Amino acid sequence: MRIRFHGADREVTGSCHLVECAGKRILIDCGLYQGGGELDEINRRPFGFDPASIDVLLLTHAHLDHCGRIPLLVAEGFRGEIITTSATRELSRLVLLDAAHLQEEEAERKARHAARHRGRRVRVEPLYTTLDALNSLDFFGRVAEYGRPLELGAGIRASFHDAGHILGSASVLLTLEEGGRRRRVLFSGDIGYGGRPILRDPQPPSEVDVLVMETTYGDRRHKALQPSLEELYGAIETTLQGGGNVVIPTFALERAQEVLFYLREAVESGRLPRALQVFLDSPMAISATEIFRRHPECYDAQTAELFRNGRDPFALPNLHFTREAAQSMALNHIHAGAVIMAGSGMCTGGRVRHHLKHNLWRDECSVVFVGYAAHGTLARIIIDGAKKVKLFGEEIPVRARIHTIGGFSAHADARELMHWLEAVGRPKRIFLVHGEEHAMGAFARHLHHARVSMPRLGETFEID
Repeated sequence: MRIRFHGADREVTGSCHLVECAGKRILIDCGLYQGGGELDEINRRPFGFDPASIDVLLLTHAHLDHCGRIPLLVAEGFRGEIITTSATRELSRLVLLDAAHLQEEEAERKARHAARHRGRRVRVEPLYTTLDALNSLDFFGRVAEYGRPLELGAGIRASFHDAGHILGSASVLLTLEEGGRRRRVLFSGDIGYGGRPILRDPQPPSEVDVLVMETTYGDRRHKALQPSLEELYGAIETTLQGGGNVVIPTFALERAQEVLFYLREAVESGRLPRALQVFLDSPMAISATEIFRRHPECYDAQTAELFRNGRDPFALPNLHFTREAAQSMALNHIHAGAVIMAGSGMCTGGRVRHHLKHNLWRDECSVVFVGYAAHGTLARIIIDGAKKVKLFGEEIPVRARIHTIGGFSAHADARELMHWLEAVGRPKRIFLVHGEEHAMGAFARHLHHARVSMPRLGETFEID
């Protein structure tokens, strides 16, 4: 039995871990590296293993940094089975097709840029195409139900346990038997924050021998939810009173739905005006919201009750879905009174960049960040206080009010991570992944009962 680390090692994207046992090779996640432009080349590098040798891929959830390289895996020879939950299966289709479309658009943009500057057309290959993404969907096989074991081969079982992170997210428990030894190895995936609406709290298994655990926020506590909501509502009120727009860069999965949930509550309670105009300018977020409505098995009691009573927890009186590009462009003519939610959350692509171009230079407007911003992304550059940024070849001054609201994170903070770990038990071996090195180190200092490692890319460990 051994485990090899091929992504999210001392960094927060690109999750990919390989387990070898009883002649089987099992991959946990196959994620894209996200952040600055140089990561495109990293995503094109070899996996560090032969994709054709992988028997099974177990997918924890549908965020791009966990599933985004699956089309590449298939294109390079993977012919095994992809197993995940029903909700993750649906969301993965949405995410992968959207990612392929964006990569094709980016490749075309680079080709046009090269033609303008070199005087000739240059072919630029996308990381993968829409056809590659469609081909990869053929390998999604059995659907996992929370808590129900699946046989992967002689001596190998897998079970998925609600991670409470996004719709359908799971921690994956492998029960491995080889050479008279039996080990329970748990991969946390991304761990959600307990006590939040919409999704259930994380429900990890216990009696784990070996743990591979995320540490995205292992060094900090999140701001409490209620002050975060008040800051959001206050930013909206002040901006609308001042004659501006509010731009919210939004992750399409979970964050968009969560913000809609809270805006609906605020309108219903009278905290925000009923006439509030909200635009969800993200085809992907719109489709994800529709998928959310199809998976009540993931909801907490409060949200499930709303659905049973015929109420939509994501619907506001003046909520507008803008799927078409022309509808999105029309928002540029709205100079005041709008809350515009658009992707991507880190501002690395998508429609939000256009809305920033039209609103970031206006001191009566606000930009509200409600999610994680990796180093090198436009979101982090703005958050860190840049006076101007480059958008579509233009220098745009940053005059809008910038709000960074940390209480909406879908990731557990340091305290919640410790609570989750206490529920797991006392594993003797812990591998920390999916976190920046300083966050891992801070969290590791609390783990006195176990042998702790922070693997580097490509490292292999025996499961002893």
